[in-house]
Amino acid sequence: MISRRKMLLSSAAAFAASAAGLASPRNLLAAQRRPAGRAAGGSHYTPVVTPNGSTLPWRWEDGFKTFHLIAEPVVREFADGLKVNCWGYNGSTPGPTIEAVEGDRVRIYVENRLPEPTSMHWHGVILPNAMDGVPGLNQRPIEPGATYKYEFTVRQHSTPMYHPHFNQRTQQWLGMMGFLIFHPQNATPRTHRHLPILPKSWF
Repeated sequence: MISRRKMLLSSAAAFAASAAGLASPRNLLAAQRRPAGRAAGGSHYTPVVTPNGSTLPWRWEDGFKTFHLIAEPVVREFADGLKVNCWGYNGSTPGPTIEAVEGDRVRIYVENRLPEPTSMHWHGVILPNAMDGVPGLNQRPIEPGATYKYEFTVRQHSTPMYHPHFNQRTQQWLGMMGFLIFHPQNATPRTHRHLPILPKSWF
């Protein structure tokens, strides 16, 4: 029998991001990508390492660094034998880390495979109001089976996050969130290692 303490400790250690190898966006299989660690303008950066997780692949599309997020039910094993039905992105909870650099034009397709509508809010990101992802205020909800396109230019270096702004108490509680890592164009001194960890409470 797993005690509450052991479960919480195991969850904290395991919950940094998705299980290795689970997050492979299905619509970017033939994508041509720039080498990891190089921004659109040619500047270099140190790619993030998400413990127990992954970084979302991307491709160039019409001058945009383009990603594909899939909102869907997932099963997460927090400790040996402790499997939980969650909701997340691209087969994991939290979702894969999205990396970009100041100055990048970013396009993110969000596909909804949940049994209810959703949306995507880019928490802490400077962007046009129309891209803020609040249904009823600046977009319609993304209905099941539909895909919504978000576009903005990265105007900051920071470690914000993404999460839905529809039925938040259910969707976020079930695990729908992930990291955004925005690298500076010219980092002095350069970061040697960047390890994002996302704590979360489960009830």
